[in-house]
Parts: sequence; structure tokens; C-alpha cells
Amino acid sequence: MPSSPPLSVCVFCGSRVGASPAFEAAARATGTLIGRNGWQLVYGGGRAGLMGAVADAALAAGGRVVGVIPQTLMDREHGHTGLSELHVVQTMHERKRLMAERSDAFVALPGGIGTLEELFEVWTWRQLGYHDKPVGLLNVEGYYDRLLAFVDDMVGAGFVMPPQRELLQMDASPPALLQRLGRLAQTATAPDDYSRT
Repeated sequence: MPSSPPLSVCVFCGSRVGASPAFEAAARATGTLIGRNGWQLVYGGGRAGLMGAVADAALAAGGRVVGVIPQTLMDREHGHTGLSELHVVQTMHERKRLMAERSDAFVALPGGIGTLEELFEVWTWRQLGYHDKPVGLLNVEGYYDRLLAFVDDMVGAGFVMPPQRELLQMDASPPALLQRLGRLAQTATAPDDYSRT
């Protein structure tokens, strides 16, 4: 009986390291766990900030790393050239779609507006049924506490339904979150349909 392919985890995170050393430590822990589990990391292809930290840690732990970066960022020498695969695309939409297609689960680490946009897009796609992959949020040192409180306010205001809110898995521990996402990814059955995005 053929073995199942390794889990492919898409990580969204900042191109800066942020103000707290805990952010970079969490990125390195996430990359290390992905590599040690024999999984594949899919991410935005950058070499700086938390993006570079998670990629370097996954590579150091023996994992495959797939980066997807727009040509404009590659031209600015922001691309990580030491990856297992580096795909240079023309637009941000191509970048996000290819990352989604190559992934079995998504997790957002601390980051800025780009990280939030990526997280909310795959969460929206999941809610609309474009994919059946788990979506997680690594809440390092309470970084996302106020965002999560606002999402709960949206539930209370009637704009987000409780089942939609429950689609977002959250934990402060990289091992706990990745373990949960791994279990959920194994139960995903619906085929992807990004043609509607």
C-alpha cells in the first residue's frame, strides 16, 4: 500500500522579525517542527524577517521548502535562493493561489497587514467551500488577542456566524497547533475549487 504524501503546511508571517524575540523564536520552532515531521513548508519565498526564519529552520531540520514570490519582490533581492523550490510569479493573486494549491493546511504567525490579508482570504475561501483545509492562527504572546476579540464582536453583531468563527483554529503553542492542523488536514475530503476565487 503506497504511503500518503507528506503534509504540506502554508505559513503566513511577517517580513520583519517584530519587536519581541518570542516572534522569531515561534517562527523557528514552527519551521523546525515542520522539517522534523517530514512535512513540507510552503510560504511567500522571502529571506527576511519571520519568513526567512521559518524557512531556514525548516531547511535545517531536513524539510522541503517551497517559496512563491512575485517578480517585483524578487527584483528587490528579497527572494530566498536556497529553497527546495522557488516559484517567481507575476502577481500577488498568482502567489496566493499557488501557495493555496500546494498546501494542505494554513497557519498565520505574527505579521502585518499582508499576513492578515492572507489569513482572511484563506479563511474566507474555506467558509465559501473553495477548499476544505484547516486554517490556524499562532497567537504568540497574545499578539492576536485584540483581533480575536473583534472577531467575536463581529459574531455578536451578527456579521460572522459561530460556525465560521469555529473554522479558525487557534493556539499559542506551535506543537499543539501544528498537531491539530495535521489531524484536521487528514480528514479534509472536499476537492479544491480555486477557479471561483
